[in-house]
Amino acid sequence: MTITITAFDRSPDGGRGLARDTRVRWALEEAGLPYDVRLVRHKAMKEPPHLALNPFGQIPTYEEDGLALFETGAIILHIARHHPGLLPADADAQARAVTWMFAAVNTLEPPILDLFTARILEGDRPWAQARIPLVMDRVRARFRQFADYLADSEWLDGDFSAGDLMMVHVLLRARPSGILDEFPNLAAYVARGEARPAYQRAFAAQLAVNALPRA
Repeated sequence: MTITITAFDRSPDGGRGLARDTRVRWALEEAGLPYDVRLVRHKAMKEPPHLALNPFGQIPTYEEDGLALFETGAIILHIARHHPGLLPADADAQARAVTWMFAAVNTLEPPILDLFTARILEGDRPWAQARIPLVMDRVRARFRQFADYLADSEWLDGDFSAGDLMMVHVLLRARPSGILDEFPNLAAYVARGEARPAYQRAFAAQLAVNALPRA
């Protein structure tokens, strides 16, 4: 049965690859899997048909042969466990790759999202300008720790894995703030991820959706 994912009919980032459906598209491209995309308007995300797939009214979701999943970490882990190309064969290396997937969404992504909230969603609040530097410092602290660990390694643990995929995409979401460029080895790591043909295909697909004229 064909895999179907959901995505914004118009991404808030205008198709720059920052929306979370990009990482699911990327995983599917790395695994060489065909998939369909059902585009969802923001209003429809809060209506019963979509809430039956994701009770929190978010995208992306993943459907395959009666299975419905949400949360990108769970979706990509499912893809990686059932199709070659995203997890190493060695059991310990697999466990390390999964650890990095969790680290990406649980340790690095929260302060990045907090910065987005402070700058974009709450930027007009009277306390925003005092809070933003504090949040930026928290992002820098996490990036400094990760930059020290990564050093000059090409990937996290030998060959590219789902751990790198998640980590690269999470780091990429910090690019608009300018903080990513403060850490040259992390910026280079992200660039290596973006250079992968599978990422290029995923990015092009997401950009194409945002280039379509509105109905």
